[in-house]
Amino acid sequence: MIQKIKTEDGSPARRNINTVQKAAYELFQQALLKGHLRAGQVVSQRDLIDLLGLSISALRELLPRLQAEGLLTVMPQRGIQITAIDLPMIRDAFQMRLCLEREAVIVAVNSLSDQAIQQQKDYHLDILSRLSEKSSSELLDEGQVIDSNFHELLINNTKNELIIQAYNVNSIRIKLIKMEKIRLSESVLPAAFADHLAIIDALALRDQAGAVSAMQAHIQNARNRAIEF
Repeated sequence: MIQKIKTEDGSPARRNINTVQKAAYELFQQALLKGHLRAGQVVSQRDLIDLLGLSISALRELLPRLQAEGLLTVMPQRGIQITAIDLPMIRDAFQMRLCLEREAVIVAVNSLSDQAIQQQKDYHLDILSRLSEKSSSELLDEGQVIDSNFHELLINNTKNELIIQAYNVNSIRIKLIKMEKIRLSESVLPAAFADHLAIIDALALRDQAGAVSAMQAHIQNARNRAIEF
């Protein structure tokens, strides 16, 4: 049953519930991605309340969603375990990513504008050119943003809310894997961007088979790097 909060005039305020739940979810995600919570870590409800600044009721509303999405496991009388980065998790996350991004690239072949495709190519070539001259942590961070934005562009271009939501959930797992295993480095970034450019070139040619093949190769390469590390 959906809880109903009443406003001062007595009308339902379900939007307020959704806003609180969304804010709590985003706080948890930020804690993961900033390293305040680590993969495999066991914490108590009190630990999460203190870390995220939530009420006990807000946390209890949040936990079922996080558990359903595979981001943590509630262990009665033992605590809450943040999902661990292990081989099955890596394989599952990259398989899900392949399913979603294969569809995204098929849609992009037919609908992404020439301007958007060229813009992505320019972004990637600019980073590679600057990296060849001098590497820096700021440049690698910029490359990470371009990497993430490229994939998000393809997913959002589908205009399919189910695909977008599934991608957003899975992307948390992928980001955790990258943090633990395959952060972009001076050696990894050129290979990842070369994969991207192969996808981009196929998109520019409106070559569906080529774009799908390039995307599959890219995700398999990323998965293999995660497994090797």
